[in-house]
Amino acid sequence: MSHVGVSHGRAKRRSVALLATGVLALPVLAGCGGSNDHGGNATATAPDMATAARQLVADGGTLHWAVDTMPVTLNTFQADADASTARIAGAVLPALFTLDSSGRPQRNADYLESADVIKTEPKQVVRYRINQKAVWSNGREIGAPDFVAQWRALSGKDSGYWTARNAGYDRIEKIEKGKDDLEVEVTFDKPYADWRSLFSPLYPKEVTGTPASFNEGARKKLAATAGPFTIKSTDRDAGEVTLVRNPHWWGDRAKLDSLVLDAVSTGERTTALTAGRLDVAEVDVPVARRIALAAKDGNGLQPLAHGPGSDVKPADAIISWAVAHGADGPKAAAAASKAREQTQQARKDYAEQQKALSGYTLRKSLEPAYTQLAMNGSSGPLADQRVRRAVARALDRQEIANEVLKPLGLPAKPPGSHLALAGQRDYKDNSGAVGGHDTAKALALLADAGWTAEGARETTEKSKAGSKADSEKAKKAEKSAKEKVDKEKAGGEKADKAAKSPADDSKAGSASGDQKHQVAGAYAPMGTQAPAAAAAAPAVVGKKGKPLSLRFVLPTGPGSEQLNAVGAQITQMLDAVGIRTEVIKVDGAAYFKDHIASGDYDLGLYSWPATAYPATDARPIYAKPGVASDGSLLVDQNYTRVGTDRIDQLLDRAAGELDQGTARDLVEQADARIWAAAGSIPLYQRPELVAVKPAVANAGAFGFATPRYQDIGFLKSAKKS
Repeated sequence: MSHVGVSHGRAKRRSVALLATGVLALPVLAGCGGSNDHGGNATATAPDMATAARQLVADGGTLHWAVDTMPVTLNTFQADADASTARIAGAVLPALFTLDSSGRPQRNADYLESADVIKTEPKQVVRYRINQKAVWSNGREIGAPDFVAQWRALSGKDSGYWTARNAGYDRIEKIEKGKDDLEVEVTFDKPYADWRSLFSPLYPKEVTGTPASFNEGARKKLAATAGPFTIKSTDRDAGEVTLVRNPHWWGDRAKLDSLVLDAVSTGERTTALTAGRLDVAEVDVPVARRIALAAKDGNGLQPLAHGPGSDVKPADAIISWAVAHGADGPKAAAAASKAREQTQQARKDYAEQQKALSGYTLRKSLEPAYTQLAMNGSSGPLADQRVRRAVARALDRQEIANEVLKPLGLPAKPPGSHLALAGQRDYKDNSGAVGGHDTAKALALLADAGWTAEGARETTEKSKAGSKADSEKAKKAEKSAKEKVDKEKAGGEKADKAAKSPADDSKAGSASGDQKHQVAGAYAPMGTQAPAAAAAAPAVVGKKGKPLSLRFVLPTGPGSEQLNAVGAQITQMLDAVGIRTEVIKVDGAAYFKDHIASGDYDLGLYSWPATAYPATDARPIYAKPGVASDGSLLVDQNYTRVGTDRIDQLLDRAAGELDQGTARDLVEQADARIWAAAGSIPLYQRPELVAVKPAVANAGAFGFATPRYQDIGFLKSAKKS
């Protein structure tokens, strides 16, 4: 439903030639965190669902769960695997390790009796002890042949396999059967800290055994499964994937008879909910607000105070009546009458929808993903680290997080790490490496990079300088800006800010010369105290007569409202330090591929999912771009094109460090340098909003936690609507 910039498979790492640029000099970086919060101190937001013991959940029933699209493949290791692929894999395939509510990996006892590192010298050896009851749906035992086939398919040594990732599998030297068929021993050619990330999901050898079965065979069907559910059918015309109980499942029996995944786009989700077609559906903020309002609307006997026509004032009604009775002629009367009828019908339809939406409960948590401002550092002004850091210092991340999360009743602390989120083992707030919101520091960084108010007024001998009046006006604006900065440094604005709510801030208009970003004012009722005069924004900064202007590309379409609202906030914050933004709205369907991934942007907003294995999964996201033979950049998933040799070295060392404490320190050092490089600035952890029928148990806003599909069902105490 949203712009998350990675498929749900972990990305392949590939070797590239490194750009010959200097290593970032950060003499005090290791100690400059935004706070001392480690994973053990910062807590994760808990999942939100109707948790019920299995004995309280009825046996049987069919649950309809919305997904964004039909899966184009059932192979999670392929490049076009998506969230639907991952959802199906979670219900029908083995996951040797799952995540708890704090995003920490836990051994899955349904498949493993044990899994341990039994040797580190001369080489690392991991021994897996498989649950003796574990079998594939074809009756064959899960064992070493499945591990071997998956390793060979994903090792990267056979180019016949079309894989999107091979991280970790490329470190394996050999896989052997242990003392019996239930033991599997994996020997690594070089140490691998994130070994728990491997073989989840585990596919049967019938899928991974040959390139043909891996590349094509697993796109539409699976030769065997080994989860609480198995795949019954995939109906692309109806947009449904139906999962049913796996009769060969040895664990707790699935409560549901069937689980139907319905492909419902963001734009169609309200219609599907009001029709009662869905039991569980992730929703965007506008729909979540409607569900929250529906819960407060009562019995529906009173007219709704929201929705179409709810803002019509009595005076408007009188004017409409006058027009309808001939004040402006018969045509105007007919038009007004038709408009009233349309409004009445819209209000009726809206009221019926609200009544239907009152049949859902809104479950909310923080999704294991964060939204960031990305800066394309490959060329232009943002190729200069000082300009990127100036943009970062211009941002009030707390204000942005407040605006997104507080109205939803969710914690609004901005993420302090690129590599982990609050509650995870590797989390530490390292944002101090770039610094917090500080207009004066932002202006100083811009000036150091040569972008100043004077630079915006510079002209060549052949160019005519602006009029004297314009020059005087620019000087006055610059003087006013300096006074504002001085006032901020002295703390003189604290009283003003305390008297103004975040909601008021979001409505403030831009004072820059870019008319695209100006916000029209509004009239206040008589007697309302006049607002204090806003301080003038700094003069536009520039260099050699060219203003500093950045292309801010944002998506349009269903589900993009939140990103656009955040974009408007960022635009105002950049205006305040003299940076102009040219906001470009593009089709949401093409936003990521055609603009972010291709590098056709200066500023952009998108999200990255959190991971329990940052040394492995973050490596392709922050790896320093290499150069292809044709001179183009090899960026992997580093869409900001910003990286350093030192970041790569720290993540590589962390991936090979078996001591967890040392590995955590290396990850924290890498994150501090990622902050300092300022290619991307995490803004807020994304809200997870899920509409759930009250009868549904053990499903909702999962947060970090891996769903236990066998426990999902309908409460015995509630009748399914």
